[in-house]
Amino acid sequence: MFTGCGTALVTPFRQDSSLDQEALGRLVRRQIDAGINFLVPCGTTGESPTLTSAEQRRVVEITIEQARPHRVPVLAGAGGNNTAHTIEMARQFEAIGASGILSVAPYYNKPTQEGLYQHYKAIASAIRLPIILYNIPGRTGVNIEPATIARLAEIDNVVGVKEASGNISQMAVLLDLVPSKFLVLSGDDAITLPLMALGGQGLVSVSSNEIPAEMTRLVQLALENNFAAARQIHRRYSKLMEANFIETNPGPVKAALALMGLLEPVFRLPLVAPKPENLAKIRGALEAVGLIQQVYATR
Repeated sequence: MFTGCGTALVTPFRQDSSLDQEALGRLVRRQIDAGINFLVPCGTTGESPTLTSAEQRRVVEITIEQARPHRVPVLAGAGGNNTAHTIEMARQFEAIGASGILSVAPYYNKPTQEGLYQHYKAIASAIRLPIILYNIPGRTGVNIEPATIARLAEIDNVVGVKEASGNISQMAVLLDLVPSKFLVLSGDDAITLPLMALGGQGLVSVSSNEIPAEMTRLVQLALENNFAAARQIHRRYSKLMEANFIETNPGPVKAALALMGLLEPVFRLPLVAPKPENLAKIRGALEAVGLIQQVYATR
């Protein structure tokens, strides 16, 4: 269900900082029209830490409403450092029709590997939905080690991991430890091809917010072992992938989508708009691949 390319959706806001439901619906439809394989609302890219529980539910509802007629799976972000609250959120998303749960490792309280295992085991016991683990130690302060992931893979509804450690060696070890049916997805656009060459099965992408068809094609080519063609797509859009992380995600990608006319450039604190010099680089990356028109200064 979650093989291929999934988009870590941004959450659009109005100028008054309220949830822009209409813009979200348009963004989701754009993804579906482009052929995206699955959708991931309420992740890091969706500014989930700043959303209320009611807003998170509404974001997932809107995504499901748009995706259901097209049978596009929705992998809803339900994670945190309070296991009981995470379970409550996961149960809500299960009740409203999510296809699965993406659950980030508990941050700040830095559990041990046994604590991570028990956290995810408790979530898996509370719902029937498939669960994708989310390992991003640069943000959480804790690494889900390959041995722990392999142990969790023995639980029936723990079906994969979004791997964003940036450590290719660790990913190689992980792929040797888990069953072949266990999904190892890249959490970083730039290293998708190396991971898939090792046996990874897809990507949860930031750049597909801007270029959903192209990122979906890149991943499909890799799944078909056509790495020569996949590399061509990667090389064309590598500067855009870099620009999306010129500052903390999702600042750059939301700024890019605003330049493309797809949403308002509104962020919730503590996130702010990219610095002017970085915004210029984001604009340049978009212009270089034809996503916006180049603007010439007039005298």
